[in-house]
Amino acid sequence: MMLLPWMIKRLLLAKKFLPSIITGIFLAWLLLSLREPTQDFGFDSIAFGKLPVLANGRLKPLDTVARTALLMIHGKMAISDTEGHAMTPAEWVMDVLMRPSTADTFKVFVIIHPDVLDLFHKDIAQGKYYSFSDLKPFLDEVDRQSKLSEDVPSGSRNIFQREILKLRDRILLYNQLKSSLHSDESVDFTDEIATFRKALDNGLKAFRERSEGKNFSKDDLSVLGEFFNRYQLFARLASIRPVPRGDAQEWKTVGDSLLETIQTGRIDRAIDAYATMTTAYRSKNVDVFNQAVADYRGYIGESFAAVVKKTDYEFLFNRFEPFYKCMILYVCVFLLALISWLVWPEELGKSAFWLLMLTFVVHTAGLLARMWLQGRPPVTNLYSSAIFVGWGACGLCIILEKIHRNGIGSLTAAAMGFITLLIAHHLSFEGDTMEMLRAVLDTNFWLATHVVAVTLGYASTFLAGFLAILYVVRGFFTTSLDKATAKSLNNMVYGIVCFATLFSFVGTILGGIWADQSWGRFWGFDPKENGALLIVIWNAIILHARWGGFIRERGLMNMAMFGNIVTSFSWFGVNMLGAGLHSYGFMDRAYLWLVTFDLLQLILISVGLFPLKYWWSFMSPDEKAASTKN
Repeated sequence: MMLLPWMIKRLLLAKKFLPSIITGIFLAWLLLSLREPTQDFGFDSIAFGKLPVLANGRLKPLDTVARTALLMIHGKMAISDTEGHAMTPAEWVMDVLMRPSTADTFKVFVIIHPDVLDLFHKDIAQGKYYSFSDLKPFLDEVDRQSKLSEDVPSGSRNIFQREILKLRDRILLYNQLKSSLHSDESVDFTDEIATFRKALDNGLKAFRERSEGKNFSKDDLSVLGEFFNRYQLFARLASIRPVPRGDAQEWKTVGDSLLETIQTGRIDRAIDAYATMTTAYRSKNVDVFNQAVADYRGYIGESFAAVVKKTDYEFLFNRFEPFYKCMILYVCVFLLALISWLVWPEELGKSAFWLLMLTFVVHTAGLLARMWLQGRPPVTNLYSSAIFVGWGACGLCIILEKIHRNGIGSLTAAAMGFITLLIAHHLSFEGDTMEMLRAVLDTNFWLATHVVAVTLGYASTFLAGFLAILYVVRGFFTTSLDKATAKSLNNMVYGIVCFATLFSFVGTILGGIWADQSWGRFWGFDPKENGALLIVIWNAIILHARWGGFIRERGLMNMAMFGNIVTSFSWFGVNMLGAGLHSYGFMDRAYLWLVTFDLLQLILISVGLFPLKYWWSFMSPDEKAASTKN
């Protein structure tokens, strides 16, 4: 009997420290994730993954190249070899670059559409994942169907035509990647470089003798010409540039560097290093491979210290995956905030808020890291805009929660943070999320301020809409919407709409100033410009309707939910029109999700229009009893 009071006392004490305990556990998890990874045995894929290359216009580690390619080809970064052993992206790219015959057997290509599968032999048309070796006998048919599909205007293509073009692009990306260090004809890369060095010396000697009118060896000149033609084709196929130069944009492909050698007479040290790595990897000589990687990293570190510092940081960024961890944290915040409405409201509510603050710090750190790596403002494409919208909404919700302390801010921040990061995750399938900006988006002061302001307008308008959804869901489906909570939500939505109106208006004006400097006109009724103006107008209509007494509490909520439709169209919908100067970042598969989201908003608005007597929170006890019986 004496044990029970002791247990209750301990439980109450533990409850008091619950926010500190929960936050401490997640903080420890995050700090442990920041540890520098090590590899004590086998091929050093970690050091290899850190090697810098130029790809798609920017310097990045090979680890990023691998992750991007896997997302585009495979749809995820988790991959297994033929024996079912899990591989990291860096281990996969090592096989693709240096042992392509092995990489060809990995089932990385995703094919789901039945009409596309009908192009292949029935023996391989099993499941959804296929290797390059599976597809190789049918590449001519894929190419033929792709050419036929290309002849159809993009807006008129059916699902099969779009899917066959996607498959063609994935196969092309894979072929470009595996042709980046050596050609398919190369058996021993080190031996090939030695042969080329000898042919270079003899060929250049023959060329000089011919120029001086002396007798020369036609065979030596012919051998050098064969190498020249081979490396010229090889240079066109490669997708990465691993050979460093002083200017970041002048890094060379292996083929271009070898062609340059014909003029300079000197083979770049990077070529010798990659040749040694490739030969050692193919012969499974771990010690030679690891030493070659270490020596080359030492050389790069001395000659290109700034580049190595940045690519090493990006490698750590990739391993830490801040936004994926934020998604996990947002889910935990959501659950804590939800449970706090049922039990231990003070302790669990505080736990949710403290964990939300920690998540916001990680989210902010991820944003700042991307800005430093890119050297750009926080918003440069649709992916980064999704990241920034979630961040802005989370920051606003922290302010709301600090003022009202009712768990609504924490719950809404978690929901919006998770949804926007989920959107960003799916946008990452389209390629490098830190791609170089298009010329039309080349940054200046007005662009930087415009995108930040207008994206904060997106975030706050969405936040007002999500708070309105919470109002309707709690009021119509539960009994938890009391007068105090309803008033609190009303004040939140009104305040956020005011904030949204200001930032969407300022962002639109700043966009006009930027357009005037970049394109010579302030306004051109471009679809994206019209979308931004629609957000401003809709938010202004909400405020005027409220000030004029045309709407009250429920009317404000319904109009705020319709703001979600306006903003989603302006954010994504205008990109699907395929017209205008802002038609970039198009995703045809986002169309279904956009329509589904908008239909859901219309359903919720319809629910919000129901008379209060049908709302569960506003029913009298007799009405609730009658409703339950029915």
